Amino acid sequence: MKCFAILTAFLAVFFCATAQQTASSSLYKITTPESVGISSSKLNKAITAIADSAIRAHAIPGCQVLVARKGQVVYYKTFGYFNYDSLERVTRATVYDLASVTKVSATTVSIMKLYEQKKLDLRATLGTYIPWVRGSDKDTLHIDNILLHQAGLLPDVFFHRETIDSTGRPLPYFFRAIRDSLYSVRVADNMYLRKDWLDTMDLRIVQSPLLLPVKYVYSDLDFIFLGKIVEQLSGKALDKYAADAFYKPLGMRTTTFTPKEKGISIARIAPTEKENVFRLELLRGDVHDPSAAMYGGVAGHAGLYSNAYDLAKLYLMLLNGGNWNGHHFLNRQTINLFTGYHSNISRRGYGFDKPMKDNATNGDPYPSIYASPETFGHTGFTGTCVWADPKEDLLFIMLSNRVCPYGGANNLLSSLSVRRNMLDAVYEAIDKKKTAGQKLTVVR
Repeated sequence: MKCFAILTAFLAVFFCATAQQTASSSLYKITTPESVGISSSKLNKAITAIADSAIRAHAIPGCQVLVARKGQVVYYKTFGYFNYDSLERVTRATVYDLASVTKVSATTVSIMKLYEQKKLDLRATLGTYIPWVRGSDKDTLHIDNILLHQAGLLPDVFFHRETIDSTGRPLPYFFRAIRDSLYSVRVADNMYLRKDWLDTMDLRIVQSPLLLPVKYVYSDLDFIFLGKIVEQLSGKALDKYAADAFYKPLGMRTTTFTPKEKGISIARIAPTEKENVFRLELLRGDVHDPSAAMYGGVAGHAGLYSNAYDLAKLYLMLLNGGNWNGHHFLNRQTINLFTGYHSNISRRGYGFDKPMKDNATNGDPYPSIYASPETFGHTGFTGTCVWADPKEDLLFIMLSNRVCPYGGANNLLSSLSVRRNMLDAVYEAIDKKKTAGQKLTVVR
């Protein structure tokens, strides 16, 4: 009888888990564009032409493009290779360095969660949450201004420049090839930073001058501080908190910091830059951003990796008012607050980037002339972007490694307006005359 009870309990758990897995899979099943009022022929033709043209022009070696509408992924295709001379094709399993898309996909959503839990006040000052800035000119900076990039912080302080010689080679005082108890912070293959330098890096931020009078200055330091606030208030490292609060319950299996250390095969990770200074290698699975690398690959401004499919789960949840697959993550009011406009001197939301306020008349609309004022998202230096438009219930993600192998000097992705042209094409493929398909059944 006891054995029968144990067997019954086991089967109940097994079938429950199977049902949950099936439900999760069905929620993210890729369906037809027509089911949500998008022309598949228009979408396919336009995106393929833009992607192929960008690859031929060496703006990018390859990319993933994902489109979702009304809770359903309707387009997920890959183009090109990992590098221009590579035989490794981009696949749906390819994982990209998201660069500054980290700011919204890890740090901002974590801040939103802490705000909703009443652990964080947007009008509080930095010194309220970070003890080691108290008494400095960073003490009285307001959290809302930090989220808006208008707290007066420098764009960056480039920690790595103190740790290399005049030829760009790493100095042996700071780095070792083998990890030990002192040199324990992984920066790249066979390159470990001494852990006591982390406190000096924090001090360098505190000592950096403020830009006055205060204006909009896009700053990585803003989000380094915000990442540290998440850690202070949650008691967890940023990567652990974001994973526990969002990535794991959403089934975002490829979305992670430090992917090689998390078991993602290097064969799946798109390379970024072949550095001629500092790390002196082709970066693959170690974050491209040098300041994030100095923090061990986990920082509030950069370091997150993902494929487009898993990243979409986070933004589909936001578009669905903070609920997905029976889980509640955030309140709709919190999402609306953070994704709205909050500045008289910029287009920014709290953490999120947004369309130009004069998009309809601007000669250089951003991110698309068709994007509604409710649109929110972000771009990344490595060649990434995510844009969600609640008015159209639309999600667009494009991931690439445009910095491979030449670094930031290759600006063709921007000068050719590749991301904007793709997003324009998505909007233009929407058939306004047809009734859009039904939403998936999800808890609101």
